[in-house]
Amino acid sequence: MNLGIIGQAAGLFAVTNIDDILILALFFSQGAGHRGSARRVVLGQYLGFTGILAVAVAAAFGATFLPDSVMPYLGLLPLALGLKAAWQAWKNHQDTERDEEGQAKEGGPSPLEVAAVTFANGGDNIGVYVPVFATAGMGGMSLHATVFLVLVAVWCLAGRFFATRPVIARALSRWGHILLPVVLIGIGLLILIEGGAFGL
Repeated sequence: MNLGIIGQAAGLFAVTNIDDILILALFFSQGAGHRGSARRVVLGQYLGFTGILAVAVAAAFGATFLPDSVMPYLGLLPLALGLKAAWQAWKNHQDTERDEEGQAKEGGPSPLEVAAVTFANGGDNIGVYVPVFATAGMGGMSLHATVFLVLVAVWCLAGRFFATRPVIARALSRWGHILLPVVLIGIGLLILIEGGAFGL
């Protein structure tokens, strides 16, 4: 019985978080060569995913911190971060020396930036997790949450693995400053449009 729940939880996590591996690889790439950046990305991923779990668990018990009408507007978080990243990429492109100084100071994304993107991108996760949690009971819900939190570490390792493969690392190092804003803006717009925010 428990093995069945573990398998179900692992499958559910994989299906709802497959897009996070690309985002994590981009974040790890952005912080490449900066001390402590990997730790900040992992911390941010755990913060964001813990927020997703907290909302899903609360909703499963009938308490909704975020009404359904608010969920589409979470797309504003990755959209804003994507626009910020695009602005920084454009500004840094204007002055290469300033780019190197900026990267040395920034050291990659902050935990809160990673957490915001993870949480905003998890609106669909919450929608899937709530009915599963509501029918799983306390034991099943705890087991799902434990499996999910273990798999967050696996996802972080996979993202780091992809970001450090020579071919992928070269591509991310060359195009990551363009790809990250495009992906974040795309995620933000997708969340806004699919949720019907602003009457879209």
